[in-house]
Amino acid sequence: MDLPSIPRIPIGDWVSNAVDYLVGNYRPIFRGFSSIINSLIDGFEAMLEFIPPLVLILIFMALIAFLRRKISLVIFVGAGLFLIYNIGLWSELVITMASILTAVFVSTIVGVPLGILKAHSRVVDVITRPILDIMQTIPVFVYLIPALMFFGLGIVSGVIATIVFAIPPPIRLTYLGIKQVPHELKEAGKAFGSNYWQMLWKVEIPSAFPSIMLGINQCIMLSLSMVVIASMIGAGGLGRPVMRSMATVNISMGFEAGMAVVLLAMVLDRLFSRD
Repeated sequence: MDLPSIPRIPIGDWVSNAVDYLVGNYRPIFRGFSSIINSLIDGFEAMLEFIPPLVLILIFMALIAFLRRKISLVIFVGAGLFLIYNIGLWSELVITMASILTAVFVSTIVGVPLGILKAHSRVVDVITRPILDIMQTIPVFVYLIPALMFFGLGIVSGVIATIVFAIPPPIRLTYLGIKQVPHELKEAGKAFGSNYWQMLWKVEIPSAFPSIMLGINQCIMLSLSMVVIASMIGAGGLGRPVMRSMATVNISMGFEAGMAVVLLAMVLDRLFSRD
């Protein structure tokens, strides 16, 4: 049986009109936020470019040696980063690392306080829970659409999409860490007369620190994956040769760029993981 004709719901037109309204009336806000993100990216990129590649590799090796105290990891990090330098992808690596540092920095300074607030406020918890559920179930490529509409093509749009994609883990794992602070510790803090801020800084955050670090680690991994995908809207970095190799079916370029992404992911994971 034929169904009766139903008028088409103009969802796309509604969204387009809403975007036009926001861009037309709040353009200075978007430009200001874009300028802040662009300044952070340029700052991190300038810092990484100022350090000679071999010196930066030695710095990473020293950090791994100090944090992990495993000679095998130190050798692996040094060999992996030197290999990226040797195959000519160091400039792309610097751009990718600058984008990741910017995304993780913004996600952390926003996500960790929001996770603490979420743990202490039932209202914030109820409001943010469905929003975070949606953010963690939306397909990755969908994040590129609003960033492209509001900020246009370029690295800023890619980093903003990365921030939105990577911010749920710091929020949720900070919330989880604060909620799982043993009740005995809280009672001991109250017994010693701690106020709200003393309880937060001396009891809750130290106890929740492993969970917070896990959230930051997950944020870094998500940022790396999204920065590569964001090259589709002009973000650059290691994602650019990956996309170029797919477009030209260049196996050697694709393998080298993919290997560089994997090596960078492993280095960052070892550097910021808690185990």
